[in-house]
Amino acid sequence: MMQQYLRIKAEHPDKLVFYRLGDFYELFYDDAERAAPLLDITLTARGASAGTPIPMAGVPYHAVEQYLAKLIKLGESVAICEQIGDPAISKGPVDRKVTRIVTPGTLTDAGLLEAKRDCLLVAMSPSKQRVGLAWLNLAAGQLRLRDLPASELAAELERLAPSELLYPEGTEGAGRDGVPTRALPPWQFDPDTAVRRLTAQLGTHDLAAFGAADAPLAVQAAGALLHYAQATQQTLQPGSFSHIRTLTVEHPGDYLALDAATRRNLEITATLRGEPAPTLLSLLDACTTAAGSRLLRHWLTNPLRAREIAGARHAAIAELMLSREERRRLDAEVRRTVDVERIASRIAL
Repeated sequence: MMQQYLRIKAEHPDKLVFYRLGDFYELFYDDAERAAPLLDITLTARGASAGTPIPMAGVPYHAVEQYLAKLIKLGESVAICEQIGDPAISKGPVDRKVTRIVTPGTLTDAGLLEAKRDCLLVAMSPSKQRVGLAWLNLAAGQLRLRDLPASELAAELERLAPSELLYPEGTEGAGRDGVPTRALPPWQFDPDTAVRRLTAQLGTHDLAAFGAADAPLAVQAAGALLHYAQATQQTLQPGSFSHIRTLTVEHPGDYLALDAATRRNLEITATLRGEPAPTLLSLLDACTTAAGSRLLRHWLTNPLRAREIAGARHAAIAELMLSREERRRLDAEVRRTVDVERIASRIAL
């Protein structure tokens, strides 16, 4: 059994492996020693290797979601290994394989996602003077790209607030305080491979219709990001994400430029101490649904330059403010809805 575990662990050296054993998910060796204090569970031992007891810790399978949620908040990634064989006919250890990989940036389960906040997986592909960024909201099926000067990278990451950041191995200064990062082999950012992955996913011959020629570095980042996301969902077939059929290329003039220090000092979504309230968002967010709260957060953190769009929003709000009865009726109807955006994505996966 331990040989089977070690073989699976070797395939996921940078993740905690939850190995299904009866009614528990067990962790062994370094994983057990690392997870025990994080989850406040007991560290025990099972058998011995070279005369040394094998560290072990476990969590009940029926309560695994709450432990996963805790690990994700701490920036950890988990590979969940399930029994796939029949114990009644198995000779030796029951066949097992990793059926699910949970990382901070690829969450789709309602129990792990924050209801009022998007979960963004971001990848960066740097060059000498510029950097390409691609970000994926897997729970909503949204893929966006942008090339920008390297000097603007810090401000852009502050705007996006990634849940997880991917970058090529050997990149200096790629980390960001409080954001889980993962270095990927440089070959995953190959431009030709990236175009093939994206066209296969989007069902197109090329990326011209999306304006991707304006963001060649971001296309490379998107290729690596897409491969990583597919691997976490245990599906690497072309076009495997049926709910992602378009991408958006952002341009410098789309949004009002705010540097990282300005964003922090404005306390739009977090106070200077990092607390969620009191902030501009906490004062304005009276949304009836979680989807509405996510949209409001996006609007506040991504202020548009286009006056006509802002004017249309204001006009819509003014119209609702004039009709109290209509507003009450609409509020009652909306309260009966479910989070279609996330449910549809979950079905697609």
